[in-house]
Amino acid sequence: MQQAATADINPESRIADIGETEIQYLSWGNDGPPLILLHATGFLPWLWHPIARELARDYRVIAPYFCSHRLSDPEAGGLSWRQLAKDIVSLCQRLEIVKPFVVGHSMGGAVLTIAGGEFGFPFSKMVLIEPIFLPEEFYSVSIGVKDHPLASKSIKRRNFWEDDDAIQNYLAAKSFFRTWDEEMLELYKSYAIVPTNTGGYELACHPEHEASLFMGSMAMNPWPLMPEVACPVLILEGEISENRSYIDLNKAAATFPIGRYLLVKGAGHLIPMEKPSEVLSITLNFLNGALDKKA
Repeated sequence: MQQAATADINPESRIADIGETEIQYLSWGNDGPPLILLHATGFLPWLWHPIARELARDYRVIAPYFCSHRLSDPEAGGLSWRQLAKDIVSLCQRLEIVKPFVVGHSMGGAVLTIAGGEFGFPFSKMVLIEPIFLPEEFYSVSIGVKDHPLASKSIKRRNFWEDDDAIQNYLAAKSFFRTWDEEMLELYKSYAIVPTNTGGYELACHPEHEASLFMGSMAMNPWPLMPEVACPVLILEGEISENRSYIDLNKAAATFPIGRYLLVKGAGHLIPMEKPSEVLSITLNFLNGALDKKA
């Protein structure tokens, strides 16, 4: 990961040795209660920056990077999200973080749920943004990469651009990026697509690693773990997210002992990239108890 070039509270790039492996992470601020931000599959900590720099005024913010810190083979089950949850627990222990507030997007939301429910790691409050809680029957199915709806696409993702113009043309042509906040898109261009040693550019998270993470989602069913998470949980769902057709986040919110559901109008699955200011406002209100007063 590169050093920051923007914003008024800049992160430091650090590495933590958790014994079996090392984890890269970004750190904003040094004071206040700890707050962990965990990214979606194939993304990276820098995409939290517009949100994290504001949170860092009141919190010590940590954003780990989960892509290739462990060797894995997508055709052999990939990188288990249970293992990622264990790694989050180990990172907190290594950094002497106790009862952090946590925010997880997509994969990050599911991994944090496993960390709390399977490993009993205590959180103060959880914000889960479009967490990947698949229908329970999905977790009992054994499939390969070619049959996985997301891994099969990610492993074929384009992974080379000749120059800046090629990158710009690629992003402009993809409807995927058209709803993104402008600063978020610039951060993606700067940190998710990186120079190669031989010229040109490639994805920071290689398509094979991304596919391995998608395959790892099948390793543990999070639904039985939700009742074990004792802290307050807020689930955010995008109004126009394509995941709404098969993921029941209202049900998930009701399954947590202290769960709450909030629909974000006009947003898709990538709520933090599309509406970072709204995510920030909702998160701060939830963490400081303002949403509790309106309940």
